[in-house]
Amino acid sequence: MHYGPDAIRTIALIGHAGCGKTSLVEALLHQGGALHTPGSVERGTTVCDFDPLERKYQHSLSSAVAHLHYRDTRIYLLDTPGYPDFSGLSISALPAVETAAIVINAQTGIEITTRRMMAWAGERKLCRMIIVNGIDGEKVDLAGLLTQIQETFGTGCLPINLPAQRGRQVVDCFFNPAGDADILSVAAVHNALVDQVVEIDPVLMELYLEQGEAISPEQLHEPFERALREGHLVPICFTSAINGTGIAELLDVFVRLLPSPLEGNPPLFYRDAGGREETVRAEPVADKHVLAHAFKIVMDPYIGKMAVFRIHQGTVRRDSQLYIGDARQPFKVAHLLMLQGKEHVDVSQAGPGDICATAKIDEIGFDAVLHDAPEDGNIHLSPLDFPTPIYGLAIEPARRGNEQRLWEILQKLTAEDPCLRVEHPVGTNETVVRGLGELHLRHMLERLSEQYKLEVVTRPPKIAYRETIGARAEGHYRHKKQTGGAGQFGEVMLRVEPLPRGAGFEFVDAVKGGAIPGQFIPAVEKGVLQVIANGPLAGFPMQDVRVTVFDGKSHSVDSKEVAFVTAGRKAFIDAVLKAQPIVLEPIVDIEVMTPDAAMGDIIGDLSAKRGQVHGTRTAAGNAVIVAGKVPLSELNDYQSRLNAIAGGHGNYNIQLSHYDPVPPAQQERMASQHKSHGDSTAT
Repeated sequence: MHYGPDAIRTIALIGHAGCGKTSLVEALLHQGGALHTPGSVERGTTVCDFDPLERKYQHSLSSAVAHLHYRDTRIYLLDTPGYPDFSGLSISALPAVETAAIVINAQTGIEITTRRMMAWAGERKLCRMIIVNGIDGEKVDLAGLLTQIQETFGTGCLPINLPAQRGRQVVDCFFNPAGDADILSVAAVHNALVDQVVEIDPVLMELYLEQGEAISPEQLHEPFERALREGHLVPICFTSAINGTGIAELLDVFVRLLPSPLEGNPPLFYRDAGGREETVRAEPVADKHVLAHAFKIVMDPYIGKMAVFRIHQGTVRRDSQLYIGDARQPFKVAHLLMLQGKEHVDVSQAGPGDICATAKIDEIGFDAVLHDAPEDGNIHLSPLDFPTPIYGLAIEPARRGNEQRLWEILQKLTAEDPCLRVEHPVGTNETVVRGLGELHLRHMLERLSEQYKLEVVTRPPKIAYRETIGARAEGHYRHKKQTGGAGQFGEVMLRVEPLPRGAGFEFVDAVKGGAIPGQFIPAVEKGVLQVIANGPLAGFPMQDVRVTVFDGKSHSVDSKEVAFVTAGRKAFIDAVLKAQPIVLEPIVDIEVMTPDAAMGDIIGDLSAKRGQVHGTRTAAGNAVIVAGKVPLSELNDYQSRLNAIAGGHGNYNIQLSHYDPVPPAQQERMASQHKSHGDSTAT
């Protein structure tokens, strides 16, 4: 059945692990008639957790798409992972929807991922709502949780309904505000909702003051949508996925109050116009040219590479032709699929607001823009702000000869996960896989073993130290070599100076009068870059340095490229060793959630590891979150230490913050080891 954009709703369920997102999807699908019986996470029978590892560990590892039809409306639901280690796969789902539904467990309250996903959804200008799930649980303090939500996320978070009969039902506070609730007054909540909505519309405010409580939900629809778009209102719904409380009411909210593609904030497309970014507004109109965005890649063992995409403009038909980004050759949409978890149903067409997939197109990658007009090849979607994957493992196949196969499998895994990266650090001769945490990489290794049948050996990687300089200095080198025939000659004088942290590398040609002929300047830069790749102090890559070549000499016969490569390299080394060289180490932001009783020991442990604790805040369930900064080198096997301190009830999340100088004694050891290694290599 075809649905126009006005009859489509797209919702991503996001939140911390264990809040019940997958069970909530099951309850919604069942209530909407898409399932005869809701599945169970514990039994591994849910629509969205269909991967063998998801069933094994009973939590989501990737986003999954499901849909249902309710009251002449098609509702797309994106179930996303909750553990911080898989937050990249949750964030990647955000551009596909108009609404982010942040799910909170009524017993555990607001957790680390809850805060972060709320912020990420706000940054993407999505409409947001909060679903409090598990309201029928034992010892839940819903009034206290509501206060905590408003203190954390603002007073614009207001209930649309309230729990009643001890969590066995909910009472409407918007359309038909009548009855008694377990917490608060239904009438007072209704008035607060109306007040919040009319605040953004002066005309409606005046009408409201004239009519008083007589203003109708129909009059509030447009300003309600505007309040959602502007983040002025974040509605709260109460549910229980286990016993079905509030599920029908939640579907009513989806259909009657959440934005359609015609009403939500437009996707953040822009056009690259000669170095300038021009905003492109995608219009959810069926007869315009196509603009779609691939937000998920699946390497399916049966149908090959599958791209899941959201159509923002135009209509995609089976056998039509689409372009991928700036590619010159179109591809044919041989398969247009509607997804229900792992089930794929062929459809003939899909329009604005639809979420579908196509398969066996190897060229489509994550974040690709799909279109049907060659002139749209320079349109992009504003990039997502993913957390930096810094937790790493050096990896190699257990059996020699499997190196190429390992590389091919890693390429498949990184194609699916935007926060999984493969690196080959200069000078280490090792392959390093980086993710968002220990759990992230542990699941990656299990996929290698169970899905791809490849055994590997891992070890901690070398820390990604960097080198820089602390002062200005000049360097000079004359390279002169005579071998009987044509010789080699090149002389370079250059200056180095530090740049602000994170600025990278800058090369400046300030030579005047042709002292170094223009054709040899790239050779000088090549020599400098050789040192940038392996710094002279301790052998680590260099950063935050400006190199200015200002003078030199050449010979009409003997000057050649190799001579200026050598002269540039050695002049740069000369300058760096005079410029107070510094070894930098990565510093990470860390948040540790721990039982309150273990907080002191956690703070003490971080301080002993050269960490700086910046603050603590309370969390639900007698827990506390300790926030600070710590050198990455001090976090080797941190989860094991945390388990020992917190009795197995702690978890943590890290994100790269910046680079700082290592302690002087450590720098001396590193420099000495590098020099010793260089001397032994030379001999």
